Amino acid sequence: MDFDPVAYINDPTWHSPVYGLDRTREMMKRLGNPQDKLKFVHVAGTNGKGSVCAYLDSALRQAGYKVGLFTSPYIETFEERIRVNGENIPLDALTQVTLQVRDVAEAMAAEGPEHHPTEFEMMTAVMLVYFAQCECDICVVEVGLGGRLDSTNIIAAPECCVIVRIGLDHTDLLGETTAEIAAEKAAIIKPGTSVVSWPQDKDALAEIEAACSAAAAPLVVADLGKLEQEAVRIDLSEDASTALPTRSFTYKGEAFETQLLASYQPANATLAIEALRALRQRGWNISEDALASGIRLAQWPGRFEVMQRKPLVIVDGGHNPQGAAVLAETLRDVLPESKPVFIAGILADKDFGGMLEAVVDLGAAFVCVTPPNPRALAAEELAAAILALDGDARVQVASSFEEAVAQAFDLAGEDGVVCAFGSLYSIHDLKQALRAREA
Repeated sequence: MDFDPVAYINDPTWHSPVYGLDRTREMMKRLGNPQDKLKFVHVAGTNGKGSVCAYLDSALRQAGYKVGLFTSPYIETFEERIRVNGENIPLDALTQVTLQVRDVAEAMAAEGPEHHPTEFEMMTAVMLVYFAQCECDICVVEVGLGGRLDSTNIIAAPECCVIVRIGLDHTDLLGETTAEIAAEKAAIIKPGTSVVSWPQDKDALAEIEAACSAAAAPLVVADLGKLEQEAVRIDLSEDASTALPTRSFTYKGEAFETQLLASYQPANATLAIEALRALRQRGWNISEDALASGIRLAQWPGRFEVMQRKPLVIVDGGHNPQGAAVLAETLRDVLPESKPVFIAGILADKDFGGMLEAVVDLGAAFVCVTPPNPRALAAEELAAAILALDGDARVQVASSFEEAVAQAFDLAGEDGVVCAFGSLYSIHDLKQALRAREA
């Protein structure tokens, strides 16, 4: 029997505007509640979830644990979303588990089409069944959307909940203020868990503190006042080493380094450090060496990722105003003398005006392209939005990512900088275009 698990899970038929945990609970009950056999770190928030998950996964593996990692979206292959000890779920395992989930989903749908689980609900089920089959010691799970009604929130009290930086994203679903959004995300906090949070704005932090108080859950807020980081420069000179620098920092007097070069990465790392120390207090055997090694060895593609040197090509998945602002900050930090040529592809349901405001003054030129997503903003509309902000901006439109890369390379020249940003959904196509150019 030919069965494509990726096509099945992503079938548009399963998309639903109705959110809630009832379908997921029923599905997991019929699958034997595999989540009850597992331990979790649950990560919610707006910006930095993926990076924090990568740090946690790396350090826990360095400590000798078998670690499941669940993140979204994927960059290159769908299987990236479910990993055990750094390895993507094999396609045959994905097929077998998805068939189990399909049987349950179709039995539920027989009771009424509204009972069929959604795409992400089925993805969550596949993840939980697979992690249980693999007998993972601990699972690092990223919330898909929000927290309260996210299907990952069926798990019992996690070992630790991490709330990364909260910003205004998905406001149509989660609320129009950071406090409203924080309340949705803080709903992952349950009695018996430890909680680590970014130092949110006053209103958002108040919601997190209230959730912790109601659950009698101890809260640690990362102290960014005790974070110090060294400057990093990417050398573009002819005799520069091809090796990229690492970013060194100290937190609460202890020295660390990370391969992730973005200026915000040490701050993200502090959340992982605090979460790992909270896990240690709960009895997990995580030495300081394992913790430091995990931070140093963590990898997270598509977040200020350097793809090549001549020209220097950087790919960043910043997809909201906060993400674009920290991208701009990092470019000023590591490439203070350079003005990049931006390849920009953005989704229409994002605050693309706010994103463009953060970077418009930095760009030598912009090449606009339409991301491969039904929610994509047309390249022509994006170009018009850039010119509305800066009538003198140099703006071109490309009909494909191959054309966008070719245009950007011509504009930048061999000694210049090309920076692609705007959507994680664009990275796969962009990397394919770069590989095709090298072939």
